[in-house]
Amino acid sequence: MATGYLDLLRAPHVARLLGSTLLGRLPNGVASLAVLLFVRAEGGSYGLAGALAAGYGVATAVGQPLLGRLVDLYGQPRILLPAALCSTTAMGSLAVAGVGSPALALTLMLLAGLTTPPLEGALRALWPSVLDHREDRVHRAYALEAVAQEVIFAGGPLVVMLCVAQWSEGAALLIVNGAGLLGALSVALSGPSRRWRSAPREAHWLGALRSRGLLALLGGFFFVGGALGAIAVAAVAYADARGNELVATYLHSGLGVGALLGGLAYGARQWPGEPERRLRLLVAALAVCYLPLALVPSGVVVMTLLSVLAGVFLAPALACAFVVIDRHAPRGTVTEAFSWLVTTFGVGAAMGTGAVGPVIERGGEGAGYVLSGVAGLLALAVLWLTRNVLASPHPVTVAVTGSENDRNAAPEPRFRTEDRA
Repeated sequence: MATGYLDLLRAPHVARLLGSTLLGRLPNGVASLAVLLFVRAEGGSYGLAGALAAGYGVATAVGQPLLGRLVDLYGQPRILLPAALCSTTAMGSLAVAGVGSPALALTLMLLAGLTTPPLEGALRALWPSVLDHREDRVHRAYALEAVAQEVIFAGGPLVVMLCVAQWSEGAALLIVNGAGLLGALSVALSGPSRRWRSAPREAHWLGALRSRGLLALLGGFFFVGGALGAIAVAAVAYADARGNELVATYLHSGLGVGALLGGLAYGARQWPGEPERRLRLLVAALAVCYLPLALVPSGVVVMTLLSVLAGVFLAPALACAFVVIDRHAPRGTVTEAFSWLVTTFGVGAAMGTGAVGPVIERGGEGAGYVLSGVAGLLALAVLWLTRNVLASPHPVTVAVTGSENDRNAAPEPRFRTEDRA
C-alpha cells in the first residue's frame, strides 16, 4: 500500500499540486472557527459571528461552480490568481477593520467567500494529464486527495489555535489566509495548471448541470453532506450530556481516522467493474455504518470506535464519486462539475446541521444520530432510484482505437481529452 502512494507522490508535479491545493484550501476549512474567535475577541456577539460564518458559507457555495465554469472557459491561472488575491484581501481587510461596522464585516465575508478559488475542482481536472491518463494512478490520486481532506479538517483548527496562542485572533486570520494565498499561487503558477485547457464546450446556460447523471450524483451527496452535518452536532450533544467538551473532539477525530484508513485502503488497489455500481455499494456501507451511532453507548471509548467505523467509507465514496463525475460531466465542464460537488456537499452539511438541532432538543443525542443514519439511507435511495440515469455512459471493458467510452465524445482511455494538457 505504502509503495503505491510513494510512487504516486514521486511522480512529477504530484506532491506540489497536492500540498499546494491543501494549503490553498486551509482558509475555507477553518473559516468558521477563525472568524468566531476573531469576532469574540473584538467584542462581537455569537449572533454576529454566526451571521458572518453563514454568509461566508453561502457565498462560497455560490461562487465555487461559477468560478469553476470560468476556469473551464478561460484556463486556471486567469481565474485562480485574481480570485485568490481578492478573497485574501477581503479577509485581511476584515482582520484590520474589525467588526465595528457589521455591514462592512458582512460585505467583506461575502466577498471573501464568493471569490474563494475553486482549487478542489481545478486539481481534479489536472490529475489525468499529470498522471499520463493512467486510470489506476488517477483513481489513487483521487483517494489520496480525499484522505488529505481529513488532514486539513483535523489539523486546520489546531493551526488556528496555535496562531491565537502565539499571537492573536487577528493574526490567526491573516496567517491562515496568507498561507491559503501562497497555496493557490503555487497551483496556478505550476506547469500543469498553466498548460491545462478544457475541451470546447456546447454553449448552455445550465453548464455541467445539464447532465442527468451528474444531477443524480449531486442529489445523493447532498444527503451524505446532511448526514455529516447532523453527526457533527450530535457529537457535541453527546459530549454535553457527559459533561466533557473534549469528548466531541474524540468523536470528530474518530470520524477522521476512519476516513483516513478507509481512503488509504481503497486507493491501494484497482477495483474492477463500473464505478457507478461501486459507488452505490460504498454509499450503502457508509449508511449502514452510521446506524450503530444511534445506540449512543455510555462508554466514550466504544462511541469513539463507532465513530471510526462511521468514517471508514467516507473517503472511498468521495474518491469513487470523483471518477463518476469525470465520466458524466458534459464535455468542457469538468472543473465546474467538480465544483458543484463541493457546493452540494457543503449545502447538505449546513442543512443537516440546521435540521438536527430541534431533533436533539426533542429526542436527545440519540435522535440526532438517527437523523444522520436516515440521511445516509436517503443518499443510498437517491443513487438506487437513479441507477438507470447513472448507468455507465458506455462500456469500459472494450478499448478500441478511436472509439468513445462516454456520452461526452471522449476517446479511450476513460478520461476525457478536455483534461489533457
